[in-house]
Amino acid sequence: MPRRTKEPEHRRGAVVVRGSSRANRRTEDQKLLRARAATPAFQDTDTWRTLRIVGEFVEGFDALAEVGPAVSIFGSARIGRRNRYYGAARRLAAALVKQDYAIITGGGPGIMEAANRGAKEAGGLSIGCNIELPFEQGLNEYVDLGMEFRYFFVRKVMFVKYAEAFVIFPGGFGTLDELFESLTLIQTGKVEHFPVVLYGRDYWSGLIEWIKDKPLYEEKISPEDLDLVTITDNVDEACAAILRHRGKSRGREEAASREATREAVQDAASGSK
Repeated sequence: MPRRTKEPEHRRGAVVVRGSSRANRRTEDQKLLRARAATPAFQDTDTWRTLRIVGEFVEGFDALAEVGPAVSIFGSARIGRRNRYYGAARRLAAALVKQDYAIITGGGPGIMEAANRGAKEAGGLSIGCNIELPFEQGLNEYVDLGMEFRYFFVRKVMFVKYAEAFVIFPGGFGTLDELFESLTLIQTGKVEHFPVVLYGRDYWSGLIEWIKDKPLYEEKISPEDLDLVTITDNVDEACAAILRHRGKSRGREEAASREATREAVQDAASGSK
């Protein structure tokens, strides 16, 4: 008996639609960013779409609220299992799980699959935040907690809000987008400084040299901005950079707690006089 051909699959948030007649349906991001018709139906209006966006935030926050400390790992979906970066992402995720971190990825293939696989095999929490695309990208088989997002910007919030560090493996435009967005948020103080690790010296060194030769030389950025990233080819070094930040954060928290206690004691003593 001939093997049945798998039907095309398309996702709309949590909804899966199979069949070639629906395979080319526009994604929600495409609808949001396209020009509006003169008299759109209510479900095509930005008012309706705003409610969907709020709902997607609520679902994401609810799903990840109790995840605990996590590291977001990014990289190309086009890397195969025999690629050296696949193995490195798998080992790094496992090493971070042993330090009580959960692992968050985009939930797709390539580097994302490798990181989810390493987390799952090490007994940790493996999280995948997938995105609706014109061409289907399903969750990989190693995701324990998975979400399907309609909107890129909602998904990005989840990557940043629940992570204590970013690890960026070689990738394309999407990976570069995550890299520069994280650096912008740190540089502008929108999020507390957390480690951004670039894994793969031969891949990232040209970009860093360009940043030094152009943005830094022309004073578009400050010299200390280059300290926001750590470049390495070593899993242990990448893990150590993240753990160093954890130690500093705990030290600041303990210092702040001691200072708050001291001020409370002084206030109590002043009130008793």
